[in-house]
Amino acid sequence: MKLTLDNPASVAAPYADRFANVARLDLPGGALLTLAGQVAVDDAGAVVAPGDTGAQATRIFEIIGGLLAAHGAGFGDVLHVRTYMMDLADLPAYAAVRRRIFPADPPASTTVQVSGLFLPGLTLEVEVVAAAPARGTE
Repeated sequence: MKLTLDNPASVAAPYADRFANVARLDLPGGALLTLAGQVAVDDAGAVVAPGDTGAQATRIFEIIGGLLAAHGAGFGDVLHVRTYMMDLADLPAYAAVRRRIFPADPPASTTVQVSGLFLPGLTLEVEVVAAAPARGTE
């Protein structure tokens, strides 16, 4: 097994000095990717669409897609999604975006309501765990 902590250059990482966006554990035949919680920020770290869960979910999954792609994976490789929401009343807006991302066979998931996120205007944060091909087979 080999652990790699990564902030892919192909994906803006405005907080990369504080944490790795991807922890990759290479195993025989493939890898396990654990992505840090992603929030709806632009390339400079400013909140995108403050208070708008649907727009924020769209941005979050754009970021997650880029992180997965940097490791040769895609949304079809996602094993688990964990979502932290400020208000579960916003679940329909989030669910609509999730249905576009995972139209069939959605991954295992957990959604919880939290009392706060680290930037004002954020409505949700999303983490994923995914499988990736072995290096050299991407």
